[in-house]
Amino acid sequence: MFFTIPTILTWTRIIAIPLLVGVFYLGLAHPVQNLIATVMFVVFALTDWLDGYLARKLNQASSFGAFLDPVADKFLVCASLLVLVHLQRTDVFVALIIIGREIAISALREWMAQIGASKSVAVHMLGKVKTTMQMVAIPFLLFDGVLFGVIDTGIWGTGLIWISAVLTVWSMVYYLQKALPEIRKRVKH
Repeated sequence: MFFTIPTILTWTRIIAIPLLVGVFYLGLAHPVQNLIATVMFVVFALTDWLDGYLARKLNQASSFGAFLDPVADKFLVCASLLVLVHLQRTDVFVALIIIGREIAISALREWMAQIGASKSVAVHMLGKVKTTMQMVAIPFLLFDGVLFGVIDTGIWGTGLIWISAVLTVWSMVYYLQKALPEIRKRVKH
């Protein structure tokens, strides 16, 4: 099912990424750019929840959608991190940890699927918590201002993105440990 409502929402998330990046090249005042980018990111992130909900509700779940959804999430997070590094709102080390983990775990999952052991690296709660932390930290860093006169989103976003980086490493270690028995079997043969 290439063009179901949930899959179209996922495609929209991918196609909209250049719009999010492009906001910072429009020459608007920084607070306006920050607000637009933040709202866009939050809307895109909510489509991640919505496409999954609709896939279940409308009985339109598909293997293609299951493949595309995490790819769209990774594109959104990685593009946003690169923007934040460019704007000097997050450390390049954080971006390397998060992007590197996404590449490594994606490759691991692909390999595990090829050898028939994809269940050993199935999505775990730790990975979901990591993703949630990223989805909260990134809009704080994109906004880069003070909310409600008291919440410095730059400080909160920086703290949350570093927590996310720690969770990123922790989840990678978890997935590698789960895959290790299968890896050992394959290396022996």
